[in-house]
Amino acid sequence: MSTPVANTAMPVASIYHAVDSQMYVTMGIEKQLFGINVKYVRDVLRQQKVTAIPLAPKDVSGSLNLRGRIVTVIDVRSRLGLPPREDDGKSMFVVVEVKNELYSLKVDMVGEVLTVADAEVEKPPAHLASTWRDVATGIHKLPSELLVIVNVQTILAL
Repeated sequence: MSTPVANTAMPVASIYHAVDSQMYVTMGIEKQLFGINVKYVRDVLRQQKVTAIPLAPKDVSGSLNLRGRIVTVIDVRSRLGLPPREDDGKSMFVVVEVKNELYSLKVDMVGEVLTVADAEVEKPPAHLASTWRDVATGIHKLPSELLVIVNVQTILAL
């Protein structure tokens, strides 16, 4: 009769500890890099024809037609109280979906998609400009700059 052998294997969960992380689409305004969670992003567009909306708030640039859907364009610079950018035709548009509504965020540039471990996100520092502090949920240190992680719902609600 054989003697049972004790199971000495380590549980898989302790060997492969899953790192909680989020993916962010990075964008820039002025010289500040910021990111929004990729789960909200539906499209990234180059310069678009934006149709003005009469009597719209100053931070609503107008609307654009995205495959038959009318999308409100939010000028993020204006929404954050930053000076307007000279219209050089290089603005980019990030289409986001919040509560089943599409919005296009007009930004200076769109970067890449970054995966950031939750443990590497710090609270926004007190010295962060109030423009960004109001929308920031965290800060991630990159080798050469800071990535301000923003809440897209807060940007839309300003």
